[in-house]
Amino acid sequence: MENFTQIKYVRYTIEQAKTAYLEVYNLLENAKTVNDCINAREKHIQIIKNFNTPNQIAEVRYSLNTRDEFYANEVDYYNQTSPMFSELMLKYTELMLNTPFRKQLEKQLNPQVYKMYVCQSKAYSPIILKEKQEENTLTTKYSTLLSQILVDYNGEKIPFSIIRGKLEDSDRQVRKDVCCAIGVALQSHQAELDGIFDQLVKVRDAMAKKMGYANFVELGYYRMQRIDYDQQMISTFRQNVYQSIVPVVTKLKEEIAGKIGIAQTMFYDDGVYLSNGNPKPILNKDQIFVQASKMYNDISQKTGEFFDEMVKSEAFDVVARDGKMGGGYCTDIADYAQPFIFANFNGSSADIEVMTHEFGHAYAYGAMFEKGDYEINIGGYETAECHSMSMEFFCGKYMQKFFGEDTKKYLYKHICAALSFIPYGVMVDEFQHIVYQQPTLTPDQRCEKWKELEHKYKPYMSCENIPYLERGARWQYQAHIYENPFYYIDYCLAQTVAFGFLVAMQSNYKKAFDKYIELVYAGGNKGFDKLIKDSGVAYPFANGTLDNVANEVLKILSKLS
Repeated sequence: MENFTQIKYVRYTIEQAKTAYLEVYNLLENAKTVNDCINAREKHIQIIKNFNTPNQIAEVRYSLNTRDEFYANEVDYYNQTSPMFSELMLKYTELMLNTPFRKQLEKQLNPQVYKMYVCQSKAYSPIILKEKQEENTLTTKYSTLLSQILVDYNGEKIPFSIIRGKLEDSDRQVRKDVCCAIGVALQSHQAELDGIFDQLVKVRDAMAKKMGYANFVELGYYRMQRIDYDQQMISTFRQNVYQSIVPVVTKLKEEIAGKIGIAQTMFYDDGVYLSNGNPKPILNKDQIFVQASKMYNDISQKTGEFFDEMVKSEAFDVVARDGKMGGGYCTDIADYAQPFIFANFNGSSADIEVMTHEFGHAYAYGAMFEKGDYEINIGGYETAECHSMSMEFFCGKYMQKFFGEDTKKYLYKHICAALSFIPYGVMVDEFQHIVYQQPTLTPDQRCEKWKELEHKYKPYMSCENIPYLERGARWQYQAHIYENPFYYIDYCLAQTVAFGFLVAMQSNYKKAFDKYIELVYAGGNKGFDKLIKDSGVAYPFANGTLDNVANEVLKILSKLS
């Protein structure tokens, strides 16, 4: 791997892409054999890598410092040109779909390739170029806004990404004060937060209708490359969560409320699972990386070598600071065949979770670069999240290194939080379906819909008397809702699969991990349906899966409480 800080950035222009694609088009239009098509595909993949590499470098460096004018301009350039690049790829896709050699290609290439092409052909059209450019600009505007919000707390101006760590403080009054301060900070930007999302809904709805769809939901599914499941299956999954997971989580939360001595679980209590507060890592940032290296080297030689190589290449940035975007992510720098991990450590247990989570993504990228196919990549978003959420659980037996005597408490908290997340995740998904099926809702009406869903999926919790958040506005700092519509259900599907691995590792850790590695290396080469069924763990859409998951998780928790 190259040292990320030393990778030279050179803009890849849309003009370069157009010139490169002319050769691809010519090969396909004048193909004499199936090999001509395969040669064209190889050139197409290299163009994607050439475009994605500087695009991702610019995105990463801008997210590290949103006040960097150079990379702000570069991100804006790709915001404007990436829809044009999609148009160039669409012509390639259409030529591959219509080539007389299609039947031969379908036999020689992985079956996922042509399924992906069909989705791509339905996900974009040149007629929505301006709308897509506007959408890109708006999402960048939102992420920039969120990165620069400072929360006034105890006379200090604290970045949003840092102060959120205090929502797990053991002192309830601290949690309440922090939550109220966050609400006041968000309220001061209400017009911007409402306005950006309102514009996003309208521009996405306009795109869908231009392309002949009733609303953005159908287009959104094609953009997410949903191949193995549809809206009805997702709707059924949400209903199963409501019936099988919500009552279990509600009872669990009521028990926790009793243990921590509160009559009503407020929003600022929702992230707390233990009477003396959630455990915090006993290590600083540098010590966390030292122990993580030992952990990954013990898990397997390959995971250890990969982690150490990433550290050596400075392929991590985990320090929270003013101007840095919030959240965490992992991306790949294609031309260098390496991942990059972005996070915001804030001293809470989330520091360990984001590191283990994002390394699951990173290792999957490494597997793809080693043995995979860059075009079909590591699979769909739901598959990618299986890599990361399962990795969190596989790291569970090493938590002594990070939490010391509070290890069992941490594991209890982590598993409780993971189970509690599923209702929240489907709530986000249902909210997005409502929003895009009813694009004329006002900002206030959207918040009312969120409040209704909170009552449905989190009936134990109240936001009463919390500034701004009592409006039903918590969703406004769930970045996926603005930036990646319909992404969030992928976490819920993947969490179900991850619980399957958690259950499997209780009886045989090595066997479970070997199955996990098989899943990672299969990546995009298998559809989600076959991938999960082959792994032998919890298949989210099967009857009874969520009931079984809830029961097995409760058994594991009983051993930790």
